[in-house]
Amino acid sequence: MTVKLGVPSKGRLMEKTFDWFGARGVEVRRTGSEREYAGAVEGMDGVELVLLSAGEIPRELAAGRIHLGVTGSDLVRDKLPVWEEQATELAELGFGHADLVVAVPKAWVDVDTLDDLDAAAAAFRAVHGFRMRVATKYHRLIREFFKAHGVAEYQLVDSQGATEGTVKNETAEAVADITSTGETLRANHLKLLSDGLVHKSQATLYVSRKAEWTDTDRTILADLMARLRLSLPDRT
Repeated sequence: MTVKLGVPSKGRLMEKTFDWFGARGVEVRRTGSEREYAGAVEGMDGVELVLLSAGEIPRELAAGRIHLGVTGSDLVRDKLPVWEEQATELAELGFGHADLVVAVPKAWVDVDTLDDLDAAAAAFRAVHGFRMRVATKYHRLIREFFKAHGVAEYQLVDSQGATEGTVKNETAEAVADITSTGETLRANHLKLLSDGLVHKSQATLYVSRKAEWTDTDRTILADLMARLRLSLPDRT
């Protein structure tokens, strides 16, 4: 049998993932041209490399089509309901750091906390007749976060790119997005809420709880975990 390892298919996340495995004695590399999504794991019999977009990896883990996967912890938490029942964290990899945060216009001088945002949302609806719009691609995480902090009277507006520009373009009143330095938010005249940190994300290695694991697969996994100096998960 074969243990399938899903890793990001391009960019710095792919390169850093290859470096992380390589530093632990497991060479993971891309094969073929840049347009070919093919790769190999050298020196590890029974491990197949699967190149996917970072956003696809949570879905493939949950479906059991890959046994292991490297992706952002924000993506796993947002895309998978009750994610702990579908995947287990094996290791935080120490790169791909970014914070999922809630930000509002700098001009909202009286809005600094989530309580302030809730009050502003109620006032906004009273004046405009519709709910305050929050642009984001992290719908599950933001709904859960707002519910936990009592924020109501809002609607989520889907944004798959250039989220920080939605306020300037008047398609949203606030945003919830990933940031590493906050520079893009500041450049678009937005400010973080003082208690608006939703999740601190980084690249993480996961093992699927939904994949089929034969005895041979478990032996291969044990060998790989030993090579990576990681503990075996409680169950697979």
